[in-house]
Amino acid sequence: MAAAMAERSAGADPVGATEVIARAGLPRRAFYELFADREACLLAAFDLAVERAGARMAEAYAAQARWRDGIRAGLAAFLGFLEDEPALGRLCVLDAIGAGEDVLSRRAQVLALLAQVVHEGRRERPAATAELPIVIAEGSIGAVLSVIQNRLLVEDERPLMELFGAMTSMIVLPYLGPAAARRELVRPPPRVWRGAQRASRRAAAIAGVSPGVRTTYRTARVLSAIAEYPGASNREIAERAGIVDQGQVSKLLARLASAELIANMGQRSSRGAPNSWCLTRSGERLRESAGAG
Repeated sequence: MAAAMAERSAGADPVGATEVIARAGLPRRAFYELFADREACLLAAFDLAVERAGARMAEAYAAQARWRDGIRAGLAAFLGFLEDEPALGRLCVLDAIGAGEDVLSRRAQVLALLAQVVHEGRRERPAATAELPIVIAEGSIGAVLSVIQNRLLVEDERPLMELFGAMTSMIVLPYLGPAAARRELVRPPPRVWRGAQRASRRAAAIAGVSPGVRTTYRTARVLSAIAEYPGASNREIAERAGIVDQGQVSKLLARLASAELIANMGQRSSRGAPNSWCLTRSGERLRESAGAG
């Protein structure tokens, strides 16, 4: 469910039970033995995303003695989760907004819990200052999620961790003041993220590919389409990968070509010839490491 939703363009038809069943490769009855309907499956996927993200965030937050450091560690852990599990992360942050009543209710519960954690910052304010209402915490969380949602909507490939300092600054500003907020703009992310980033780069180096390319479900399907049909054009790749938006396919192919994961054989014949894509050796290794067979 999460993988299928991650490949949908904004405004596209919702993922149905039939598509999930086909993608899972299981009999139809197996789906309905587990879930009453499509919404129940979506709720289970959302709960899985929250469970995985929450486990990282709670551990990182609890390991810190001060609220500010806990917020920094928890936010870094969340951004790391979004990088490591893009389909579940997108479901958690973006796709759940357009879901049914059960998922929206569950999402509201999660946001309320996060607001309580952020609201703990009032205990670090000077005693003489006025008490802040919890709506301040709710607004901070909403602002952070809005920025992430916009990045996901435009499929910006820059690391989400680039937003860490600005996001932390937004959260601490109402509680610790402008001076503390300015300091957060330049403070590096905590080790909880840097360690994961180094591991990711090591894995990419072992695979012999560019660490700047994220192996998303969409990337894996495009690489598979090229591997199964060398010489395919942009349109043919889009059809085989199940991507409706031709503009998205063109941008993704350009990024993969820039990273030397694919090569355009059409450019070798004559200028103006149709694109004719094939995998490079690095592209083949990336496809194998992603399990895109």
